[in-house]
Amino acid sequence: MANQSCCSGSSSRKKKAASCCGGESGAVEKVKLRPVIKSQSCCNTEPEAESGQPSCSCGGQTPKQEKWITGYIHTPIGDVPQVPAQLSFSDILGSWKCRWSIGRMDYAVDPGLYCVGNPDTQSPVLVTANYKMTFDRLRMELGGLDAWIVVLDTDGINVWCAAGKGTFGTEELVHRLQDVRLSEVVSHRTIILPQLGATGVAAHEVKKQSGFRVVYGPVRASDIKEFLAAGMKATSEMRTMGFTFWDRLVLTPAELVAAIKPIIIVFGVMFILNAIGLGDYGLVDLYALLGAIITGTVLTPALLPWIPGRAFSFKGFLLGLLWAVGVNFINGFPAIPEYGWLKAIAYILTLPSLSAFLSLNFTGCSTFTSLSGVDKEMKAALPVMIISATIGIVLLLVNDFMLAFGR
Repeated sequence: MANQSCCSGSSSRKKKAASCCGGESGAVEKVKLRPVIKSQSCCNTEPEAESGQPSCSCGGQTPKQEKWITGYIHTPIGDVPQVPAQLSFSDILGSWKCRWSIGRMDYAVDPGLYCVGNPDTQSPVLVTANYKMTFDRLRMELGGLDAWIVVLDTDGINVWCAAGKGTFGTEELVHRLQDVRLSEVVSHRTIILPQLGATGVAAHEVKKQSGFRVVYGPVRASDIKEFLAAGMKATSEMRTMGFTFWDRLVLTPAELVAAIKPIIIVFGVMFILNAIGLGDYGLVDLYALLGAIITGTVLTPALLPWIPGRAFSFKGFLLGLLWAVGVNFINGFPAIPEYGWLKAIAYILTLPSLSAFLSLNFTGCSTFTSLSGVDKEMKAALPVMIISATIGIVLLLVNDFMLAFGR
């Protein structure tokens, strides 16, 4: 993907890269070269007479008009895109699709400078990531405010994850502040960063390299107005990250979709085994596997605080075990199940292991797990899951062999 040009607030990151106006972009040399989402034009300083849309006065290409850009604010550095605080149906639909992993990797906005309302040189400056859902969540909370929004190039990743990966970091922030020429837009020297981005940013280095003082805002964008009204002072509640039932539940669709894809392959193998006479799989196996998946990706995350134990995998294993016993009970347990004892035992081994593994994956979504803790849990839980699932699969194959060739 091509690097964006300088005047639009998204310059090439190579040292002394030429702008569309023939000058130098002034990019910070030490910033690592990473691909930018897509190219824009350069200056956007004067609207065309016929269309009223801003064009590049130095011969560049007219920028693409995104649906969520409603106008432009004229500034000393050129026209800055203006975005509404109200989300459109398209914005809401886009977020919903991302929840289900539809187009998730491409759901991003161009890094650069944007504004809400009609900001002036004294208006606050908020910094965020270029994951569009994050960008939308911020602007929807800015109704009635006049503010500038500096969007960093985080490769389309949310603030918290990008801070951990280093894309929401000191170098990118300094680079972007210089790139959008923020010092020429506002008269103050204060920028507000989301608290969840603090792990990636060294505030003293930002001050040293750019002249801007970093203030960390609240955890939730919904507290921005109150934070600004209080003179940029956060309460203890604003500094506390929650992980409510709803917070957990909205994360489960993506986990479910990720788990369904490989299971489709498993169903395909079952169908082939049935077709060649080496299997006897049917509706029971279908709902048994789907139930284990839903248990690990939806039920365990949703019920997380109320399930005994600390380890996510253990919580998933417990619910998976209950599901496996339930499947066997429906099919004749405690008497000999209609599909035989071998398959019944196989379910007891495989279904909880599957639920435990999927529950372990949810550690990456939680607000209270640590890398060392997850690493420790994986080392302890994965071998148990693998051994249990392997024995269960062997029992299933033995059961199929016995059915195919006689007991």
